[in-house]
Amino acid sequence: MAPMSADAPGRLVLVRHGETAWSAAGRHTGRTDVPLTERGEADARALVPLLARFEVALTLCSPLERARRTAELAGLAAEVDDDLLEWDYGRWEGMTTPEIRARLGDPGWTVLDDGVEPGATPGETVEEVAARAARVLRRAEAARTGGDVVLVAHGHLLRVLTATALRQEPRFAAHLVLRPAAVCVLGAEHGVPAVLAWNLEGPSR
Repeated sequence: MAPMSADAPGRLVLVRHGETAWSAAGRHTGRTDVPLTERGEADARALVPLLARFEVALTLCSPLERARRTAELAGLAAEVDDDLLEWDYGRWEGMTTPEIRARLGDPGWTVLDDGVEPGATPGETVEEVAARAARVLRRAEAARTGGDVVLVAHGHLLRVLTATALRQEPRFAAHLVLRPAAVCVLGAEHGVPAVLAWNLEGPSR
């Protein structure tokens, strides 16, 4: 585990990409490169004045179109970091939670607690997602000495990253709901990593 340092002066600013047709339908969207909807693009543009409040030293972005387009519309000059890719859901890709529960006969299944389906396309474990998140945190650490670091990525990845930053187990992410085109801010309180703001939205929403 690589928790976020409480000593660096900069904050960690998390931006989930805007709405896609799959996110609106509740479908698990891992590596499928789904574009933003019109609403998703509008909500990304609405983030410009919100993000202007930060002293940005570095912006890192998932390579997928929905994240890169969100960064562009939000006025961010981002470097691509493959470690910010969304969870590889394997065979669960494109399916909703109710569909997966029906297939398994398990009404309590969640991807964070129970993981992806084993088989020919196993996807990632939550621990593997957390390991990628930890690498992102290490990369952001040096830049936070000179200002805020913005990460533009995906719902589950950013939730697991937050759990890791807060020195919690990856499955703590189940308690963090992150809306599309929302901004969250991590920093410190009395020397302890902390959530400073969660699910901030642009002023026009």
